[in-house]
Amino acid sequence: MPVSSRIRLLPETTVNRIAAGEVIERPAAAVKELVENALDAGATRIAVALDGGGIDRIEVTDDGSGMNAGELALCVLRHATSKLTDDHLIRIATLGFRGEALPSIGAAARLSITSRPQAGGDSDHASTITVEGGAVSAVSPAAGAPGTRVVVRDLFFATPARRKFLKNARTEADHAESAIRRLAMAAPEVAFRLEIDGRIVFDLPAQDRAHRVAALLGAEAAAVMLPINHERGDMRLTGYACSAAVSRATSTAQGLVVNGRPVADPVLKSAVRVAYRDVIGHGRYPVVALYIDLLPEELDVNVHPAKTELRFRDTNAIRALVIGGLTRALAGGAGSDVPAPQISPSYRPSLRLAYSRPPNGGIRALPLPGMPSGGGNGSGGFAEARLPFDSGPAARILPTPAPQTQYPLGAAVAQVLDTYILAVASDGALVLVDQHAAHERLTHEAIRTQMLEGGARSQPLLLPAVVDMPHGDAERLLARAADLHRLGLEIEAFGSGAILVRALPAALGTPEPGPLLRDLADELAELEETMALESRLDAVIARMACHGSIRAGRRLAQAEMDALLRQMEATPRAATCSHGRPTFLKLSKLEIEKLFGRR
Repeated sequence: MPVSSRIRLLPETTVNRIAAGEVIERPAAAVKELVENALDAGATRIAVALDGGGIDRIEVTDDGSGMNAGELALCVLRHATSKLTDDHLIRIATLGFRGEALPSIGAAARLSITSRPQAGGDSDHASTITVEGGAVSAVSPAAGAPGTRVVVRDLFFATPARRKFLKNARTEADHAESAIRRLAMAAPEVAFRLEIDGRIVFDLPAQDRAHRVAALLGAEAAAVMLPINHERGDMRLTGYACSAAVSRATSTAQGLVVNGRPVADPVLKSAVRVAYRDVIGHGRYPVVALYIDLLPEELDVNVHPAKTELRFRDTNAIRALVIGGLTRALAGGAGSDVPAPQISPSYRPSLRLAYSRPPNGGIRALPLPGMPSGGGNGSGGFAEARLPFDSGPAARILPTPAPQTQYPLGAAVAQVLDTYILAVASDGALVLVDQHAAHERLTHEAIRTQMLEGGARSQPLLLPAVVDMPHGDAERLLARAADLHRLGLEIEAFGSGAILVRALPAALGTPEPGPLLRDLADELAELEETMALESRLDAVIARMACHGSIRAGRRLAQAEMDALLRQMEATPRAATCSHGRPTFLKLSKLEIEKLFGRR
């Protein structure tokens, strides 16, 4: 009598669908695999068209080497590939090599491939084959130009469990666009065209690396790109890094390419972060396009079916290469390549600027007690203090009255490093305030309160500003235009990939609209498409508040400092900024005495 078993062999179709889930997790993954196939086939032009975020239809057309009828029949079989010259998986010179992409797509969708070898090949006509839910048709003759055209329809129709976990069409299209942009950055010698729902997102000609990077990163980043050319043994780092003047709210603008393969590797991302940590603010991400070339045997790409993760033989050497190359580029570009920040002279009505710099490069001292606000000295009541900027220490001592007990943060007595306000409380405690972090929280709470009371107040621009940005970012902002209007930001479409800004939140003053919109687009990209803005209200407002706050390095008048302290005392959550960092530190008399060993 045979013994029953709870273990059974799965049907081949089920095995294929399970394997497909490892390779094709969303439309962007299918697009990536198809474009990589086109690049491996030697294409000089690749066109991608998406409908419904790629869920309804993906079409990838290339002018590569093409396939004859026999090759077409083999290409849809699992683990059939033309890209491995040996079985050792050591010297992999192509983007693909596993032979899983086409059979995985065919197992989960309706796939059709039409291909024709280039002139001089072993076939003078095109052939076509279809795969639907794993069922493969016979190869048949067809009409077609040299190259390959792949059409994928109804993605995941055969695996409903996977399909129901997809996001909406806009979100899936964004992921697909990001994947294509990374591949376009890795292969600038290839022309790329992307069309989404009938609209051309970009149409890039074959170009050199500098022009391709500039086209993909945008005009703002292109203006401050620093070239990189750094070698360490057999490894070489080239590409471009933007100066610290340009940063983003997320790491999506970091292009990392290893041996021609775009990757999202944690080792490389960590190295980039370390290289920029002394020149870029906490919570901001640099913009880079880095290309690393090393010997194939020093790299293992067979780590994950998606092939975006790598394993380096010498991780420390790779990290040193990236940090060293970026550090040298940033040091060389200091001063000449970093534009000075443009600071508005009236950032907020309640805290107007009350100082000025004379043309000789000194500073004007604050008014002394009892000095009239006007006067005949021509300086508007300010006494001249001819102190050169290179004379230390970097602090300004202020004449102040005795602190009053009703003010917990005391009275301002100095500004240190043009960034920190030093105050003294009535009990003798020292208070050190980060002026940017503190004002960021005040701006945040002002916008939040106005919004909850019915809508933040807007300040119309004298001349509407036009901001150029990637198509996906523009669409994302415009889709939330009604919500942003309630926050005081009034925008509308202005052609493809551009937004017209008509008004900004009044609490922000007059920041540059471009960086503000780019940060908001990054923040909205991290929201679930079904998530209401109110559920992430603080995160969105925090992005806005940062752009309307007093910057570090800005000199403040005594009245401004005291006004900032008083507003902090009256504002909820003022002990931390919008990103959770402390806005002030307070040392009591007892704590100071302990530091000096008196207690």
